[in-house]
Amino acid sequence: MTSPPVRLPVVVAAPAHSGIVTPLTYRSELPLAPGALVRVPLGRREVLGVVWDGEPADAGVEERPIAGVLDGIAPLPAAWRRLVAFSAAYYQRSPGEVALAALPPQLRDLSPEQWQRRLARKPAGAATAAAGPAPVLTDEQAAALAQLRSQPGPFLLYGATGSGKTEVYLQAVAEALAGDPAAQALVMVPEINLTPQLQERFVARFGADAVVALHSGMTHPQRLKAWLAAHAGRARIVLGTRMAVFASLPQLRLVVVDEEHDPSYKQQEGARYSARDLALWRGREERAKVLLGSATPSLESWLASERGRYLRLAMPSRVGAGRLPKVRLLDLNLQPKKTVVAPQLLAAIEARIARGEQALLFLNRRGYAPVLACTACEWKSECPHCSAYRVFHKIDRTLRCHHCGFTERVPRACPQCGNLDIAPLGRGTERLEEHLAELLHATRRPDGQPVRIARIDADSTRGKGELDARLAQVHAGEVDVLVGTQMVTKGHDFRRITLVAALNADTALFSSDFRAPERLFSLLMQAAGRAGRDASVADASEMWVQTFHPDHPLFAALKRHDYPRFAAQQLEDREAAGMPPYAYQALLRADARTQEVAQEFLRLAGVAAQDLPEAPQVTVYPPVPLAVQRVADVERAQMVAESASRPALQRFLAAWQPLLQDSRPKGLIRWAIDVDPLAI
Repeated sequence: MTSPPVRLPVVVAAPAHSGIVTPLTYRSELPLAPGALVRVPLGRREVLGVVWDGEPADAGVEERPIAGVLDGIAPLPAAWRRLVAFSAAYYQRSPGEVALAALPPQLRDLSPEQWQRRLARKPAGAATAAAGPAPVLTDEQAAALAQLRSQPGPFLLYGATGSGKTEVYLQAVAEALAGDPAAQALVMVPEINLTPQLQERFVARFGADAVVALHSGMTHPQRLKAWLAAHAGRARIVLGTRMAVFASLPQLRLVVVDEEHDPSYKQQEGARYSARDLALWRGREERAKVLLGSATPSLESWLASERGRYLRLAMPSRVGAGRLPKVRLLDLNLQPKKTVVAPQLLAAIEARIARGEQALLFLNRRGYAPVLACTACEWKSECPHCSAYRVFHKIDRTLRCHHCGFTERVPRACPQCGNLDIAPLGRGTERLEEHLAELLHATRRPDGQPVRIARIDADSTRGKGELDARLAQVHAGEVDVLVGTQMVTKGHDFRRITLVAALNADTALFSSDFRAPERLFSLLMQAAGRAGRDASVADASEMWVQTFHPDHPLFAALKRHDYPRFAAQQLEDREAAGMPPYAYQALLRADARTQEVAQEFLRLAGVAAQDLPEAPQVTVYPPVPLAVQRVADVERAQMVAESASRPALQRFLAAWQPLLQDSRPKGLIRWAIDVDPLAI
C-alpha cells in the first residue's frame, strides 16, 4: 500500500508586491527536510524553491507535485533560514524573494538532471587553514586582539588609515579557526575592486584552498563553486561584498565587516537590505563574534559604541613611523575664476614629481564633462529618457547617460539650432587627466623623462584585468600622478603617494540629504589616508582640499583628523532635528508612467495609513518626486514614514503592506518599501 503524498511548504522567488508573501504548498512522494532545494512548477514555468519551515497552508486549490529534488546537496541550515526569514520581515519582502536571490544564479537555473551531472565532478575535501607567519603586532593591535579574545562583542574597531586593521582581521580569523577544525569566518568588503588585494593577503596567510570569494563580478560557475565550498564547510574563509552576508556557512564563528560605514553595504534594488546590519543580527543569532572596522565609522555605529552596545577598540596610530598627512585648505575665492588646479597645488605636485614621489588627485565625477552645451542657444545634452544630462566622454566621442545607459555619438552641430560651436561644461576625470597633461608637459621626473599620468575610474577600468593592471603600475612606481574617482580613495596601500588633493569637495556641503556631510567627511578622510603610508616620506605628506568654504566646521575637523569631534557635532544636530540614528525611517517609492499616477498612489497610501493602529506613532510625509525624477522613461516619487520607535514602525509597515497591494492603480509600474534608507 503506497503512502499518501506529503504536503510541503515551499518558498519561491516572488516580490512582496506580487501578493505571494507566504510559502506555497506542493505535493511530494517522499518527506523532505526544511532547507531542501527543489524544482517546482509555478504558472507555466519550473523554478527553484526551498522547502520551508512550518505547516503547509491550505491553498483551496489542487496542489501540484514538485518536479524534482536537487539531491546531493545538504539542506540549507536552520540558522540560514532564520536569517532569510528575519530579513524578509524587517525589509518588508517575501521570504522567497530573499531566499532565492541569496542563492547562486546557476543553482537557480540548473535542472535536476544538470545538477546530477554537476555533482559527478568530485569536489575537493575540506580545506585546512596551517596559518602562515604573521608580523609582530603593534601595542594597539595586540590590545585590540586581546579584547576580541576575551569579550563577546560586537566590536567596533576604530582605527586610523594605515593603523593595521587588516592584520587584526587576519589574526582574529586565525584564532577563530584554530579553536575549531570546522569553524568558518566571513570577511566582507564594500566594493568588488577591494576583494582581490584582500584575497591575496588571506591566501598568503591561510592557503588558496581555505579561501573563496563571493561577489557579483564572478562568473556564474565561479559563484556556484565558491558557494558550494562554503555550504559544505570545505571553505574555511569567505571573502565577499554585501551578498556574502547570505552565504551558507554552517559553522560560522567570526564575521568581519571592513569599512563598515560604506553605503555600498546597502542594497538598492529588490530587497533593500543592509549587509552590515544583517551581519550584526547573524552574529548574535549564530553566536559568532562580529567585528566592524573603519577609520570613519557610521554615526549609527559610533553612537552604539558611545552607549556601550558595541565595544570600541581604538587604534589611532599608523603602523611603523607613518603619519597622517597635514591637511591644507586652499581658498578658491582667492583664485582666478574657473581655476581647476590652483598654482600653489600645481607647484606642490611638481615638487613631489621632482623627488620621485607620487600624487593622487581625487575628483568624484567620471567622464570628460558632465554636460555638453550649445554656445548659441539653450540646448544641453539632456537624456531623452531621464531628467538628467548625458555625460560627454571624449575618448569615444559619446554622450552617455549614467542613469539609464542611453548612448549616442556626439552631434557635429547643435541639434536645436545647427550651431557648430558646442562645448563641454564642467569637468570630469577624463578632462582633468587631459588638463594635467597640459599643465605638466614641461615638468620632468628625476631621470629627465616626462611625467606619467594615469586615470582610474569606472570607464578606464571597464575591461577584464584593467583595474589590477593600473593598480600594479601605481604600486611599481610607473605612475607619477594618479587621477581617480572614489574607487582609489579607500583600501589601497599606495606606498609612494605623498600628496592627495580633493578638487571638488564642496558639492555635498549644502545638500538636501542630511547624510551628505557624513559621507563627504568619510570620503575625504579615506582619501587623505592614501598619503604618508611609508615612514620614509610620512613627514612630508599632505592632503590639499580646494574649497570655496574653508571656514566650514567639517574642514576644521578634517584638518585635525578629528572624527570624534565631527561625529559629536553631527549627532548633536541629528538629535535636535529628530533624525536617524535618533529616529527610524522607511521610504515608500513608486514608479509609474506619469508623475501624477506615482504621486496619487502615494497620496492614497498616506490616507489609508491614517487608520492603521500604529499611525499615532508614525509620521507620514507628503509624496515628492525623487531628485532624479525620471529614469529610463519611468517617473519616480516617494514618501517618508518616520517614527521614534523601530518596533512601532515595523508594525506599521507590516499592516500597510496589504493596503498597498490592494490599491495598485493603472499605470503604476512598481512600488517598494525601503527600510532604513541611506538617501532621501
